[in-house]
Amino acid sequence: MSRARPAPDSDGDIVLSLTGITKRFGALTANEAVDLDLHAGEIVALLGENGAGKTTLMNILFGHYVADEGDVRVAAPGGGLVPLEPGGGLVPLEPGSPHAALTAGIGMVHQHFTLAENLTAFENIVLGTGPLLAPGIAARAARARLADLMQGSGLLVDLDTRVSRLSVGEKQRVEILKALYRDARVLVLDEPTAVLTPQESDTLFATLRQLAQRGLAIVFISHKLAEVLAASDRVAVLRLGRKVADLPTAECDRQKLAELMVGHALTQSRREPREPGPALLTLDAVSCGTGRDAVHDISLTLHAGEILGLAGVSGNGQSMLARLVSGLERPERGSLRLAGKDIPAGDPRAMIAAGLARIPEDRHRDGVVGAMSVAENLVIEEIRSPRYQRFGLLDFAAIADRAKKAIAAYDIRCPGGDAVARLLSGGNIQKIVLARTLDAEPLVVLAAQPSRGLDIGATGDVHRRLLEARGRGAGVILISEDLDELFALSDRVAVIHRGRLSAPRPAGELDRARVGLMMAGHVSEDEAA
Repeated sequence: MSRARPAPDSDGDIVLSLTGITKRFGALTANEAVDLDLHAGEIVALLGENGAGKTTLMNILFGHYVADEGDVRVAAPGGGLVPLEPGGGLVPLEPGSPHAALTAGIGMVHQHFTLAENLTAFENIVLGTGPLLAPGIAARAARARLADLMQGSGLLVDLDTRVSRLSVGEKQRVEILKALYRDARVLVLDEPTAVLTPQESDTLFATLRQLAQRGLAIVFISHKLAEVLAASDRVAVLRLGRKVADLPTAECDRQKLAELMVGHALTQSRREPREPGPALLTLDAVSCGTGRDAVHDISLTLHAGEILGLAGVSGNGQSMLARLVSGLERPERGSLRLAGKDIPAGDPRAMIAAGLARIPEDRHRDGVVGAMSVAENLVIEEIRSPRYQRFGLLDFAAIADRAKKAIAAYDIRCPGGDAVARLLSGGNIQKIVLARTLDAEPLVVLAAQPSRGLDIGATGDVHRRLLEARGRGAGVILISEDLDELFALSDRVAVIHRGRLSAPRPAGELDRARVGLMMAGHVSEDEAA
């Protein structure tokens, strides 16, 4: 990605203005007196730690929340992207109405999916824009337009596949296509590249730049500082609900942005060389599943005191492999051994009892029970432990004490242990999962996309804790699409492509370019050697 042009400085092309936005959830102030203007043809990056108020601010804009104070104004309708109606000015946006936001030309791509799982990708994208499944010219025109969008953006997906059968990465692509399909004047993207490869991200931002040149105003929330510096015109930073910076991207660098986000200088954890210990987890010629998420004849050995990194583009068998290791799937062929013992296939309780803990890929669906409290989610896998029961009854004082300590240790931004998990930001939900997983000091940690959607400070904390687990002798399987993360943490790296796993090799013997090509299937394992 090339550095974007300087941000517009004229007040005449403002298409969106948020003034004095304040939002409270009980004792928690999510936004406090936030001002933000957006110009036509401008790409603004919105940065901040998890829980800093970024998503809350955008949800107020889109009508999901109503601000306690402040107002939102948008440019009067002017017929598409540009030009705006001369002298149209700004008009108030009806609060708490997503329909009003859509009518005003505001589109939003959420970090977590808002798709109908029983409909196809095509049906989800065009839903609400015309007759569903129109058999004639309208459907053909819609498909032709989507084909052009997919070709131009690199966001490829099978339009006729049900969303329930798509991988996490493919669902994200559908969300982005759904927004691009509509001619919005303001587009908000919450972590749009979280599940995309670097090449797909570059293509996406190239597409967004083309739309901006036509007058589309874009706000994107991201924790990836490299893409922020390369793709945005301007950067706004929130910290603890307040806007602490709003400056041209040309005046920023990674260190400055990181310090603005967290309020202090950051230190980076480093992996120190060490000799691995005995084998902890062994997969021998394991096969399972059908279709894109199947795995074929996978063999690997994880040793004590090592981090084994698995690289791959989303939808190439990582999810099935993680489910097998977690005990959620039974292998059709092959076997698993944990700590020298054969584990009953398809028995997650046995895997936990044997010393395995997992950080699931989809933290909302598999990581927490959204309707339960933070405290309940922290102890849900140990609820039968004597630590949390007395005479067969739950010890609520012990559960509350556990929550208090975890909230402090992992900086979980919430009102307290009684807070409902589903109301927290995605990053804070991930911290709940991390606290439950790592504080148990398991023998084996299965970490699937552990830093996805986390800010730079929280990501550093995740990396430090995984390295601490390695240091005390645990084995860690790190499944990640982030090559920077894999090379920073992994002792050995293997690549999974179309359900087949390459032989793990020391990270020092590999380079990013070659691993990236292997992820895309352009280099065989023999060629990579």
